[in-house]
Amino acid sequence: MRILFVHQNFPAQFQHLARHLAREAGHEVFALSLHGKEGDTGARLVRYELTRGTSRNIQPWVADFESKAIRGEACVRAARKLRDAGFVPDVIYAHAGWGEALFLRDVFPASALLTYAEFYYRASGQDVGFDPEFPLPDADEPCRIRARNAHNLLTLEASDMAIAPTLWQRHTYPERYRELIEVVHDGIDTRRVAPNLQARISLDANQAPLQPGDEVISFVSRNLEPYRGYHVFMRALPEILRRRPRARAVIVGGDGTSYGAKPTDGVSWKQRFLREVKPGLDMTRVHFVGQLPYDAYLALLQVSACHVYLTYPFVLSWSCIEALAAGCLVVGSATPPVQEVIGHGRNGLLVDFFDVAALANSVVEALAAPAAMRPLRAAARAEAVQRYDLHQACLSRQLALIKSLATRAGS
Repeated sequence: MRILFVHQNFPAQFQHLARHLAREAGHEVFALSLHGKEGDTGARLVRYELTRGTSRNIQPWVADFESKAIRGEACVRAARKLRDAGFVPDVIYAHAGWGEALFLRDVFPASALLTYAEFYYRASGQDVGFDPEFPLPDADEPCRIRARNAHNLLTLEASDMAIAPTLWQRHTYPERYRELIEVVHDGIDTRRVAPNLQARISLDANQAPLQPGDEVISFVSRNLEPYRGYHVFMRALPEILRRRPRARAVIVGGDGTSYGAKPTDGVSWKQRFLREVKPGLDMTRVHFVGQLPYDAYLALLQVSACHVYLTYPFVLSWSCIEALAAGCLVVGSATPPVQEVIGHGRNGLLVDFFDVAALANSVVEALAAPAAMRPLRAAARAEAVQRYDLHQACLSRQLALIKSLATRAGS
């Protein structure tokens, strides 16, 4: 089978699948990417290049689509070179979010097109307008958001099938398109992401490494921003540390903005909300560690006494399920993406996203009664293995879908 992966930051969600196919005999695996890396996937990386920028003074509601069309154009030119060199994929598996797959059907009309359907934007009922602290900027915002789905819909219309990683993410799409979308998570390697009583993580050369049994509160986000509840966590932290004098908070994440609007005052979200609560914090027990290497991040989960995961109704982070797989006691937001994987009192604790006092109380409860939390930790681990394990639950389903598409395309 010949397969072409398409993602601007390959391997991203395709890392496990691409690696497996490249190692399995009989497959030719290519990847089309703007910024990606081959890594250890074994895929042959082909880069596309952007040859133009977005227009000045373009009508703002279509500005996002223009950027997606520019990426799609660049992918078409790179795909034609692949085709002319003799590579015609049986299956194209492309992330739908960047516009890269918009026109690939026109280059490879006989290839099966599978797309990764991560999120469908809506002006209400999901992330937009969820947080009253950050209202819509103006009356035109719903129009911009509606137009932002143009590439999503065009890509779905061209697709033979799509995959969404969670049921809730599938349900963000209009009902008429859901029959195209299978729910299969990317998969977590729960053999690697597992409890480890020998785990250690050093934050300061002058202090002993943190280890299981220490009162470690972990918080992880690609960037520290409101979409992932950073502001709520920071507002709860002074009370948590006041009531638990031995607790230490380890906060992982960058200073940028991954989702939503950037701050308007030139100060990062990280600094804005740290500045708000800093007078009440013991900063000797608050550790901002930036973006950790994966092994250090995993060790943090393994030593964590309480992991806080908060999110708007938006894409579920890998870190949430990795925390469950590592046997963390997760205190999460009672928002739909989290409620799909965590049941309150069953395999974790849930709080209202905006309830700072409830968050503080739940974290304090978790730290004060570690023995009582052990059944929740065990249940978290068991659920992660059963539903999201790469080898037992996810990879085989991904492979079956791709091979069925390849067979269909061949016939």
